[in-house]
Amino acid sequence: MSEQNKEIALVTGASRGIGKAVAIALAQSGRHVVINYRSNEEEAQKTLETIESSGGSGELCPFDVSDGKQSQEAIGSLLERYEQIHILVNNAGIRDDMLMIWMEEDNWNKVLDTNLSSFYHVSRPILKNMLSKRFGRIINMTSTSGQSGMPGQVNYSAAKSGLIGATMALAKEVAKRKVTVNAVAPGFIESDMLEGMDEKQMLSQIPMKRLGKAEEVAGTVVFLCSESAAYITGQVIAINGGIYT
Repeated sequence: MSEQNKEIALVTGASRGIGKAVAIALAQSGRHVVINYRSNEEEAQKTLETIESSGGSGELCPFDVSDGKQSQEAIGSLLERYEQIHILVNNAGIRDDMLMIWMEEDNWNKVLDTNLSSFYHVSRPILKNMLSKRFGRIINMTSTSGQSGMPGQVNYSAAKSGLIGATMALAKEVAKRKVTVNAVAPGFIESDMLEGMDEKQMLSQIPMKRLGKAEEVAGTVVFLCSESAAYITGQVIAINGGIYT
């Protein structure tokens, strides 16, 4: 099946970690996956190679999700080539941890821009297309930090909490047009995002006493994109090994 006959899925921040796992899983479920990344072309290419080696289809689409103009131009180009973007996974995110007393404005802004403002930059132009086609799936990658807060992550927790509120509000706005909007809230998942964190301390907080796997998050995203999840919207699904707020 050519990509023109498949559902089109855009996954932001798909060069590594959870984003990579989500892109691969969506491709394995029969979607043509647009792999967004900002600068790490080598890792993004590896994601694409993994998809293609297992018979799936995809393409690279570099742009900075924190930049509204770049995002709009890239998505405009995609919509010129494809009649519809059926699935959007807002996954791109960064951490810049420190106590707020030491946090400069730049430390605050870059985390909010990449983790929260990107939701607006990427979702809005795609949403118009989804509403006109009366179908769409938007999945926002939030975090346990956005549900319960985390010391040293005031900026990150604020961004991820904001994303949860945006998910719930947008879900109500677009439900009549058969567009669902949900969030997935991973806990401690084996990925680059845990770099610099104390694994022993993390494990002490997890009832299952292990880190999660990116593939476990990806499986939930694929489900939320399926017809079986058509009546699920405005929800936050936690994947955290039993950590509750």
